[in-house]
Amino acid sequence: MGDTPQRSAHAGTGGTPVATSHERPAGASARVAERSGNPGRPDGGLGGGGGLPRARAFGAERAFRGLTLAAGSTVLIVIAAIAIFLIAKAVPALRANTESFWTFEGWFPNDNPPKFGIGALAFGTVLSSLLALLVAVPVALGIALYLSHYAPRRLGNSLGFLIDLLAAVPSVVFGLWGRDYFAGPVADLSAWLNRYFGWIPIFGEGPYGSSILLGSVVLAIMVLPIVTSLSREVFRQTPTANEEAALALGATRWEMIRTAVLPYGRPGVIAAVMLGLGRALGETIALALTLGSTYAISFNILEAGGNSIAANIANRFGEANDTGRGALIASGLVLFAITLIVNITARAIIYRRREFTESAA
Repeated sequence: MGDTPQRSAHAGTGGTPVATSHERPAGASARVAERSGNPGRPDGGLGGGGGLPRARAFGAERAFRGLTLAAGSTVLIVIAAIAIFLIAKAVPALRANTESFWTFEGWFPNDNPPKFGIGALAFGTVLSSLLALLVAVPVALGIALYLSHYAPRRLGNSLGFLIDLLAAVPSVVFGLWGRDYFAGPVADLSAWLNRYFGWIPIFGEGPYGSSILLGSVVLAIMVLPIVTSLSREVFRQTPTANEEAALALGATRWEMIRTAVLPYGRPGVIAAVMLGLGRALGETIALALTLGSTYAISFNILEAGGNSIAANIANRFGEANDTGRGALIASGLVLFAITLIVNITARAIIYRRREFTESAA
């Protein structure tokens, strides 16, 4: 008892037989596998794990990969084709222009010689878009936080659906509403701002009416659903553990939002604002109906006037000759470049944080 039984290499001696594979010299397993025709299995196909089967030359995986590559390449090809078309149509008009395209504030491409510039149009486009964001972003963030963290779920879903409906309203409806019904209240607001804040250069004297302020307010209403919807989804994707940890440490709901929700959703909010800016930069009909169609660089947002690249194209295309159409296409090329830069910047901000992109996907 207690003695360890002796193992024997011979089964007939009563000891524990030794496996035959242990009797092989080093390298024998590989030689056996080669002779068996299956080098992936050292035992020659008699058991054990083997190599993975070879992938098919053409399968669903490669077909889907090729389809997605073709779709992405098509988008890039279309963007490049648009840029080439705009450049080809704009070059003859730019060569015929007798003034600086970047600094001249007038627009006379039908004259002989033609004179036109993008300075006032680009200034009005950027100014109206930035003012629209200044009005819309605080309201949109407040609505998004209320819908995601304060309102009951049923009420939040209903209000969110109503806000999303604003994005479905055609821009011409906003333009007509702003020109015919909203112009009066904005004119009264302009007079009030000039009376009490006229010492600020942007709140100068009238005449009041179709102004940058009116166009910016209409743009703000149009941008509101975009920023609200994206911000609401970002705030809802905040990890629940982060929120519960802040509340467990004694934070109030606002302190929890300030320390857990807003830092996590900051890249998404910035991207939503940038996408809203791209929407405002390209708006055409609403601004064509609410701006005064003037060509001057002025920081007075209350005075009747103002213009934008898109609105100028809509207003002047019907009366333009060949050079005039080329000039409008050249201005469209500038707007195309500005919008492309804005959207690329927004996409770069979205992909800056891996956890945000994974949760959004």
